[in-house]
Amino acid sequence: MPQFNPSVPSIARVYDFFLGGKDNFAADRALAEQQIAFAPLIPVLARENRQFLARAATWAAHQGITQFIDLGCGMPTTPSTHESARAEIPDAKVAYVDNDPVVLSHLNALVAKGDPGITVVDGDVREPAAILAAVAGGIDLAEPACLIMGYLLHFSAPQAARDLVASYAAALVPGSYVVISAVRADREDAEEGFGGYSESVIRVYNHSPADFAAFFGHLELVPPGAVDARLWRPGWEDATELRRRDGHVMAAVAQV
Repeated sequence: MPQFNPSVPSIARVYDFFLGGKDNFAADRALAEQQIAFAPLIPVLARENRQFLARAATWAAHQGITQFIDLGCGMPTTPSTHESARAEIPDAKVAYVDNDPVVLSHLNALVAKGDPGITVVDGDVREPAAILAAVAGGIDLAEPACLIMGYLLHFSAPQAARDLVASYAAALVPGSYVVISAVRADREDAEEGFGGYSESVIRVYNHSPADFAAFFGHLELVPPGAVDARLWRPGWEDATELRRRDGHVMAAVAQV
């Protein structure tokens, strides 16, 4: 686990600030405010992402999935993955994976309260073999599971993102699902906006919709496919046209 340093911004804590959380520090808030000044839509997109992930987890549980693996999960913000899944399956199991010290402290507090269905893994999601071995302590990979990579792959170059998804998907049995979301800036000066974050925390990639769809490789996308997160509602026939904005959340779910 990386050593905790409140003067260094963290991905998870900046995201927590965007969602209106209180588990962040001055350095996180300063960077978040810098990003908001450039792109005021950022907190809105963060909320839309969280809402999509909650819908996707609930939907997967409705399909009978009882196990969830949340990679790079961040703070267990409500609605969390286990709350969303358990709305359908009360005893659903969830493995949360992250390496932020503050995130791990909050997640371990859930375990300390006596929740046997939650497994906490301290690890780098870019190391699938190690993560999957650790996750197996609470998740039976011989049974279907839902793998969640929410707001994660915009931190990887396109080929690296495709390889990462393929590595994790290869460990899932048929009937499993893969949930992915990533932020997309639809403005010409997007790279300038990502620059501050890239320099202060980690490199951010503004993936194209085509690149995003390619992350799933040969996996079959669940209708409505790869869409704006606001439109990801299986069986929803409303063809409402969304107002064009400076950015959106790309979202999709695929079946293994």
